Amino acid sequence: MTESTTDNRSIYRFRWIGYGLLGYALMDFIQVLYPPKFTNPAWEVQTLGTLIERVIVPLLGMTLVFFGEYHDRTQLEKILLKVLSWLCLVLAIVCLLVIPLGVLGTARLDFQNDQQVSRQTEQQLSQFKKVEGQLSQSSASDIRALATKAGISIDPTKDPQALKADILSRLTAARSRVQSQINENRAAQKQTLFKNAIKWNLGALLASCLFFILWRSTDWAR
Repeated sequence: MTESTTDNRSIYRFRWIGYGLLGYALMDFIQVLYPPKFTNPAWEVQTLGTLIERVIVPLLGMTLVFFGEYHDRTQLEKILLKVLSWLCLVLAIVCLLVIPLGVLGTARLDFQNDQQVSRQTEQQLSQFKKVEGQLSQSSASDIRALATKAGISIDPTKDPQALKADILSRLTAARSRVQSQINENRAAQKQTLFKNAIKWNLGALLASCLFFILWRSTDWAR
């Protein structure tokens, strides 16, 4: 077998793998986008991030498809290469547009998360206020029943006012712990959100540059 024959087989192999990767990328693209939820910022941000993380597949597929330039191409394939070359430019522009879309989506999602956490915090703290209100108007037996219901161990021999003060103190401490935990969870959520946003935006910028390079380097196909 001559070296030329081996090279030809390698070219065909690379090209078919490239077409296969492009087909896989198309199916992946449809799967990620369906069903669409364009009014949901969480879906928008996650979808953009997922597409950017998987952009390496169409990039590699394009590179392999263009391998060998016009060597042994059919006329139909030459037309397809022209389309794919221009598609690289389109994808470069799309990846560039993903950056402001990602920033806007991240801001919307962060605002939505703030509202959701505020509602949850208000609901949880209102339960403490409700118990405290009941406690202030309760008799000694009611205080013991409330303490049992809340899972608070108390000394039944204590004076009712002392029991009330003890339970109020514990409720205050529990409310403080809940508020602290909510704040910690929200801070961690914000950090994860913005770290992913930075990673995805930088990835979109890099993908845009690579698609543009592919378009510039495939001028022979146009």
